Amino acid sequence: MLDAGAHFGHLARKWNPKMAPYIFDQKNGIHIIDLHKSVVKIDEAAEVLKEMARSGRKVLFVATKKQAKDVVAAKAAEVNMPSVTERWPGGMLTNFPTIRKAVKKMNTIDKMKEDGTFEKLAKRERLQVERQRAKLEKNLGSIRDMSRLPSALFVVDVQKEANAVKEAVRLNIPVIAMVDTCCDPTPIDYVIPANDDATKSIELIMDVMCKAISEGLEERKLEKEKEADAAPAEDAPAAEAPERKLRPRRSAAAKAEAAPAEEAAPAAEAPAAE
Repeated sequence: MLDAGAHFGHLARKWNPKMAPYIFDQKNGIHIIDLHKSVVKIDEAAEVLKEMARSGRKVLFVATKKQAKDVVAAKAAEVNMPSVTERWPGGMLTNFPTIRKAVKKMNTIDKMKEDGTFEKLAKRERLQVERQRAKLEKNLGSIRDMSRLPSALFVVDVQKEANAVKEAVRLNIPVIAMVDTCCDPTPIDYVIPANDDATKSIELIMDVMCKAISEGLEERKLEKEKEADAAPAEDAPAAEAPERKLRPRRSAAAKAEAAPAEEAAPAAEAPAAE
């Protein structure tokens, strides 16, 4: 973490006093983050993400700053998690149905291209639809498979992504975030005190988080395989009972004829009176 520069905070004059518990010292007017506390917080956040992945829940990664967007997009794609790296669409969480409509519109355009409807449009209309499709892909392409609200947010730079944090807090969605010395850690559920401006620092922490998610997904896969193996044994039919031979059913007339004979038989068998 030292090599990645994760310990460098912001200028001391720009600090947020609420970050005091995570600051180790001050050097040349720059705050130094206590990496011992950072390691503990990283492990805690990784365990939370692993458990979420194991239970099949989604985590939304948010990072739109230049230093972080490429790293976060690549790492999130590796573990098949949604991410927002271009621009945070206002109301993405609080007005999620509208965002889903925009994603469906993008899927509709793709279907038009597949079934040949797109080619029947006029040239001008095709250009307009293509521009609309490109814009939707840029802003929402990475969340097209997210059919429901995420179970958690992972945020890089809570100041820049303040709107995302506010929406998550409003909906009681847990927020895991890299928090620098100039930020307010109060609304964050799992604070990771670290330098959120250095690409190496971001990449290092993202590696740990994505590795934890991968482990959770692998455990989930193994559990499903065990359940699938156990299912046939449980569903196997029980041993067949021996076939019982049924007596032919007698008619009412036959029953009436047999009744006097059955009553007389016991009388004949009774011992004679002494």
